[in-house]
Order: sequence, then structure tokens, then C-alpha cells
Amino acid sequence: MQTRNGPTQKGLAGDGPTEGGPAGDGTAGGGPEPGRKGARLPAGVYLLAFSLFAMGTAEFLLAGVLPAVAGDLDVPLSSAGFLITAFALGVVLGGPPFAVLSLRWPRRTALLATQGVFAAGIAVGLLGGYEVLLLTRVVSGVAYAGFFAVASVTAISLVPRDRTARASGVVVSGLSVAMVAGGPAGTLLGHFVDWRGGFWAVVVLTLAGMAGCYAGIPAGAGRGTGGGRPRVARELAAMRDPRLWGIYAITVLTTAAYMITFNYLAAMLAEVTALPEVWIPAVLALFGVGAFLGLSVGGRLSDRRPHAVLLAGSAGLVLLSLVMAVAIRHAWAVVPAVFVLGVAAFVVNPAVYGRVFAIAANAPTLAGATTVSAFQLGISGTPVLAAAALTRGGGLASVCLIGAVLAACAMPFILADCASAGRVRDGAGG
Repeated sequence: MQTRNGPTQKGLAGDGPTEGGPAGDGTAGGGPEPGRKGARLPAGVYLLAFSLFAMGTAEFLLAGVLPAVAGDLDVPLSSAGFLITAFALGVVLGGPPFAVLSLRWPRRTALLATQGVFAAGIAVGLLGGYEVLLLTRVVSGVAYAGFFAVASVTAISLVPRDRTARASGVVVSGLSVAMVAGGPAGTLLGHFVDWRGGFWAVVVLTLAGMAGCYAGIPAGAGRGTGGGRPRVARELAAMRDPRLWGIYAITVLTTAAYMITFNYLAAMLAEVTALPEVWIPAVLALFGVGAFLGLSVGGRLSDRRPHAVLLAGSAGLVLLSLVMAVAIRHAWAVVPAVFVLGVAAFVVNPAVYGRVFAIAANAPTLAGATTVSAFQLGISGTPVLAAAALTRGGGLASVCLIGAVLAACAMPFILADCASAGRVRDGAGG
């Protein structure tokens, strides 16, 4: 299995190749050896994706069983909603500190530890009352963010440099499976047994993921990623690079741009499009099919053309959000728009990770953890923006207009990062 450290050998002043050309053709640094077949990713990358699917299902499952949770725990629905917020806070606030604390751990050890804490947190929460569940949701959120960050760094250490974005895209695809399939399946299981049934399934799948990571991830995976033994000072120094914060802004804005539409999609289809209820899950699943396609395309293109992918995805989000707002009453227009929206939404994710690991090539762990927090911040901020529009009399379709504005706001940051990367390349060439 491959254990070569692609990003450690990027050589343009901490900024790896971002576009095509001699510096980005995969023949230098961590590129594949001559004559080596490079079409298949290592099995460890797919094991990490499965583990992220198992853990990510817990994030999307709760929304589907929230009324049952409130009734069983004898709390108001608004209080039950804080369980979702608790998980999000754990991800946003806990991921980066955990990444620093676990920096000197072997990558496989960090993966297994975060999975173990996550599974234990879910299990303990299911055995206690509301207060226990609230606390364990925070703990599970921290563990989830820690796993996500370490998994991304481990994945890029398993592949040559010219496939880091593709490997990151495969890992992130586990989360899209959780959103589209894992959450609904867990909700369905909860309806047949008890709301806890879906979460017990998450525990079992997480333990299976632990076994897979133990067997399939080399003990030395990720060792030396970042140009040597991980150091806190180097990780913190990398975070002072303003280019990273530009990428985080792109992440927050593009994530919020599609999630604000997706979060209210079922309601729009039922109340505005007047689509029969039986067809709504199928349309939501169509978004997931588009997401898979977007991750595949983005993963294959982002290693060479990250800014082209980011601009195309953001422009697509602007256009499709406007289409959704204007044509929401017409099923013949909305259904294909939902599919293409999924493509545009997820095509940017591998490019985001590719840029983060190019900029922070010498210290990727904390930068990767902060990327996870940025994704979660984009997700968790959408209810506030939507509420601001809906409470002022805006119709449901107004959330699509907000999505278009958010995606448009990301484009100046993309252009600025493209210009910055060009200056780095020109400086290295000179």
C-alpha cells in the first residue's frame, strides 16, 4: 500500500502546484514513479471514506427523529433542537484544538482514538437522559471533527502528489453518502424500532470502521507528512498565512450557498412546487447523485485546475440558485436543477482541500481541522440566514436567492487566491 507523502515534497514556498504546466504535471516531487499504474487509489482511502460515512450519519440522522427524541425525553422540540447545535459546536470549536493536542500521535492511533471516543459518546448518550445526551453530542462532535481532519491528512499521505485532491474527494464522499443515504436509512430504522435504533447502528458501523482502519491503514501512515515530525509551532505558523483564511471564507460561503437551499428543499417541493409527497425523497436523492458526480469530477480535475473548478462550481451555484428561485413552481424545471445543483455544490470540495494542503503543505493537520470547522460553520449558519428572510415575510424561495448571493460572494476570494498562486509560481520561476 502506498505510504509516500505527496504534499511534503511541494516546493513553491509552501504553495504546491495549483494549475497545469510543468510544475503541476505530477512528474516532480511526490508524483508517481515512471511506469507505475496510478489509476487506482489505495484501499485505505476508501476505508477512511466508509468510516466518515458511519460517523457522519449521526450528524444527519437526528433531524429526522427529532420529534420522537423530544417526546421520549419529555423536552420541548426547541430544546431537542439544541442537540443538533451541540454537535455543531463540538465540530466548529473542538476540532482545531484536538488536532493540536493529537499532533504527535501516530496517524492511525489518532484515527482509532477519535472513532473510539465518538462511538463511546454516542452509546453513553443513548443510555442517559437529555442532559447526558446534550453533553455527549458535544464530545462526539469534537471526535468527529478530529477524525475528519486526521483522515484527510492520512489520505493524502497514501497517494502521490498529483492525486491529493482526488483522495480528499473520495474521503469527503463518505459524508455525502451519510447525508443522502445514511441519515434517511437511520431515520427509517428509528421509525420501525425506536429513535435510538439508528444511532446504535451508527455505533456498530463506527466500530466496523475502526477494525477496517486498524487492518487497512499502515501503522506509519502519515509519518513525516509536513516535512518531518509534526510540530505545534509549525502548525500555528502555517495558520498565519492569509491565503488559508481566504480558502476558509470560500468554504464557508460555498457550503452555506447550497445548504441553505438543500435544508429547505423538501418544504419548497411540498408547499410551492406541490410535488406529491411520495416523490420528494427521490428528488432529494437526486441531489445526492449529483453530489457523487461532482466529487468525482472535482477530484479528478482539482489537482491540476483548482481555481477553474472553484470558479465553475461557484458560478454554477449562483445560476442554479437563481433558477430554483424563479422556477420553483415548475417540477419539470426544478427536478433537473436539483441534480445539477448537487454537482456544482460538491465539485468544489476536493478543490478546497487541494488548496488547503497546497498552502499548508508543511503543516497540514491544524489547517485540515480548521477546514472541517469551516464546512460545519457554513452548514450551521444557514438557519440564521433563512430565519432572517422568512420572518420578514420572504417566501420559501427567498432562501435560494440568499444562496445565490453567498456563492457570488465567494468568487472574489477565489480570484484573489488564483492571483496569489500565480505570484508564487512566478516568484519560484524567477
